[in-house]
Amino acid sequence: MGKFLAILLGVSALAAGVGMYYLQIYGFYDEVALTPGEDVVLMPLGAETPRPIAYADFEAIDADSSPIRYRACFTTQLTPAELSQVFALSDQKDPRNAPPWFDCFDAAALGAALKDGRATAFLSVKNISYGVDRIVAITDEGLGFAWHELNQCGKKAYDGTVVGEACPER
Repeated sequence: MGKFLAILLGVSALAAGVGMYYLQIYGFYDEVALTPGEDVVLMPLGAETPRPIAYADFEAIDADSSPIRYRACFTTQLTPAELSQVFALSDQKDPRNAPPWFDCFDAAALGAALKDGRATAFLSVKNISYGVDRIVAITDEGLGFAWHELNQCGKKAYDGTVVGEACPER
């Protein structure tokens, strides 16, 4: 009876591990429906409302389970130099990893390009979800990437410190 229980416990642990892996990597993600003219927007300097930019070859994934699971890839004819004259820059240099099956989004390569100046990050939407901003990065080759990142209010809200008056109401 002891061997049976040990085997049952081992099989249950293995099944739980495989289930958790599947749910984290594949289970909750959905493809984002294309909405032309609204998928890629950037925040103009000194403005409160983002404006769309020209793009093509858009593909994105998102999950309802977390506000920071959004990832997108696209192409654009606009250069980072042109865009930086009109739109707000972001200091984000470390994009969040995407699931391995979403192969157009390579966070390590994008992070390296951001750090060495081959790509530029822009603020897309402030507080797209409470404490979360959308960041868009454009490379010198015309490749574009978008992801969600915690802003200062989000970092405070999730680490348990007092959010303060500078943050919007939830």
